[in-house]
Formats: sequence, structure tokens, C-alpha cells
Amino acid sequence: MPSQTAPARPLAPVAAAPPPAGPGYVYLIAAVAALGGLLFGFDTAIINGALVFLKKDFGLSDGQTELAASSILFGAVAGAALAGWLTDRYGRRRLLFGAAALFTASALAAAVPRTLAEFVAARFAGGLAIGVASLLVPLYIAEIAPARIRGQLVTLNQLAIVTGILLAYVASYYLAGLGLGAWRWMFAAAAVPSLLFMLTLLLVPESPRWLLGRGRAAEALGTLTRLNGPAIAAAEAADIQASLADEQAAGASLGQPRLRRPLRIAVVLAVLQQVTGINTILYYGSLILTEHSGQSAASAIGANALIGGINFAGTIVALFVIDRVGRKPLLLVASGGMALALGALVLALQLHAPGPWLLGLIMLYVACFAVGLGPGVWVVIAEIFPNAVRGRAAALATVALWAACTAISFTFLSLVKTAGLAGAFGLYALLSAFTFGFVWRAVPETKGRTLEEIERGWQ
Repeated sequence: MPSQTAPARPLAPVAAAPPPAGPGYVYLIAAVAALGGLLFGFDTAIINGALVFLKKDFGLSDGQTELAASSILFGAVAGAALAGWLTDRYGRRRLLFGAAALFTASALAAAVPRTLAEFVAARFAGGLAIGVASLLVPLYIAEIAPARIRGQLVTLNQLAIVTGILLAYVASYYLAGLGLGAWRWMFAAAAVPSLLFMLTLLLVPESPRWLLGRGRAAEALGTLTRLNGPAIAAAEAADIQASLADEQAAGASLGQPRLRRPLRIAVVLAVLQQVTGINTILYYGSLILTEHSGQSAASAIGANALIGGINFAGTIVALFVIDRVGRKPLLLVASGGMALALGALVLALQLHAPGPWLLGLIMLYVACFAVGLGPGVWVVIAEIFPNAVRGRAAALATVALWAACTAISFTFLSLVKTAGLAGAFGLYALLSAFTFGFVWRAVPETKGRTLEEIERGWQ
């Protein structure tokens, strides 16, 4: 595939460039972008509480319930696939704005359907927005962030995701008292942060790396100057342009031999993040607790809010240690801890342990995921690809992630019916152990290195 990267141009002086804005500016940009992560988390998790009421309201079978829960994920696969090509052509910021508009429309549409088909269509549209946001938010933040805090800022997106999940659980808990139609209000609630995301995107710049790739050197240098000051900005821009020139000489095809290893690492990590079963808890947690521990719908939704709090707290820990400890150690701790927690959960299920034991082991499993595998995979995907192909390459990994998520979510109830809950979580325990081995052998450490230094490492 021919390169879509414009020829590099000499850096032009920036007339009347704004003064450096200080470190607060990059945190502001990351926080605005991370609102896309918050919507991603809210829209995917709100089905957990809503499903209890939706299933009764529409009289859904198990198969129809799986379709209702997974329809957003089919949209996410399509959205991520489209976003990779579109973002390399049209930029990061413009596409994020389109995703914000789609988030708003789909939230309102999911609140008013009269049939399952209408609900599935609305959720599929929301999935398109999630696919775009899940790819672009970490990628955009990684391209804006200084190397020394890049892991922390990309993890801010994961913090926003789990915040959205927690807000979804809390909203579900308080809206559950509205009765059988409570699920409509649960979906409509997402329209408010979606509108906020649209408005705040007007405050942030386009990615300077994308601008340089399109030959818009003056604009890129202006943004880099605001982020880092004129001296560092000039050096960074020159380094990016040198990298782009090398990529042009090598070609911007995803089939390059030097991309095989980072593509393999990113795709396998993306799939393993999902097939270790985390979204079975996030999407079906209320059903698991009501059907396997005898809790009422309200108490199960309340327990899920507690699980969401553990997810949030674990991500806070990751936020402060990922640039100190590194990506690889956190991924190892997470996958190993998940394997042990799930193994213990399987034993507890076979021994018919009481509900508090099951909830405690589920919380331990979620905590391990939140500390490492949740944020770490997104950070690695955002970091390891060259500038000219970052959007398309990251899209392949993100599509693989959502495809795996869809497969797990769409088959979970059927798997439980066939193998039992213990059998399902036993499979996820084995896959967590495999993840530990893969990270140990294949994943390099990237902390503290610029994106261009990481790129040169693959050569």
C-alpha cells in the first residue's frame, strides 16, 4: 500500500508562537481526550445493570440477551477498523469529534427503542463510537505526551474508562428504583458527558506528529512549542521529521519485515487482554450474582458498584507506578494474579462457597487486571508503532481486541450452560497463565523512551 505521508518539509519558524503553557497544558489535553475513555467505559458497562430490566421488559431468551449485550461490541470492531484508515488521512482530533457526536446520538436512540432490533441498531452505532475512541484516545495522548510521563498519561485514559464503568454501576444502582423502564434512563444518562466531550474537544490541538506527517510543520512546531518550549520543540520536531523521512524511504506498508514483531506483540496482547474474561464480569456481573449467589437485582447491582470501585482503585495504582516500575512488570503481576484468583474462584464454586467468598475472589481478579493488564495493553499498543503507520497498525490490534471481546461476551452464557460457571472461569484462568508466559518471553520494556527511540529499536 503506498504511503499516505506527505513529504517532509523543512521546519518553518513559528511567527508569534504562543509561550510555553507549562506541564498543565499537556495534562489538560490528556484529560479532554480521556473523556472519550469515560464514554467508552460508561457505554460498555451500563448494560450490566440495564440487562436485568431489559431482559424482563422485552422477554428475552438467553440468545437474545447475548445479542443485546454484545451488539455494541460488533459496532466497536467496525469502528476500530474504520478509524485506523480514517485517522491517518484526516487526523486524530477531527475523528474524535465525530465519535463524540455519535456517542450522543446513540445514547438517546438506545433509550427509546420499541423492539430488540431497534435497540441493537442503536447500540451498534454506539459501538462505532467506542471503536473510534478506544483506538484514538490512547494513540493521541501518546503522540502528545513527553516520554517521561507518557505511560502515566495514557493510563489516564484507562482511569477514565474505569471511572465511566464505575459511574455506570452507580447510575444503575440509583436508577434501578424507577422500575421496569429504568434501563431507558440508564442509557439516556450518557448523553450529558457526550455533549461535554464534544465541547471540550474544541480546546485541544491536533497531534503534532500527524501534522508533521502531512507536511504542516508550522502548526506542529507551534503545538510542540506550547507543550515543551522552543528549544525542546525544535529538537523534537527534527527527530520526528527524521523518523518520517526514514519511514518514507522504507515505505509505509504494514507488510514491512520490521513491523512483524511489534504487530505480533500488539495483536496477541490485545486478544489476551479480552480472552482472560474480564468483560464477562463487567457485562454479566449482575446476572452472575443474581443467578449463582442468590442476590436480588438491587443488591447484585450494588455489588457491581463495589467491583467498579476496586477497578478504579487498581487503575489509580497503575497511574502512579507505570512510569516508575515499567510496563512489563505490571503486565506480569497482573496476569499472574488473575490466574491465581480465577483458580481460587473455580475451587470456591466447586465447593459451593457462600456469596461473599465468590465476590471477594472476583474483586481480587478485577484488581489484578486493573493494575496491569487493563492500562498496560493500551499503553503498549499506543507506543510501539512508527509514526507513519501508527493509526493503521494500532487499528489492527484494536480490531483484534474488540473481536476477542465480542467472541467472549457473545458466547459466555452459552459456555456457562455447557461447562458451568466453574468451567468457564477455569478456561479464563488457563488463558491468564498463558498471558504471563507470553509477556515474560515476548514483550519488551518501553518506559522512558521517546516514540522515535522505540521505533528505531525495531530496526
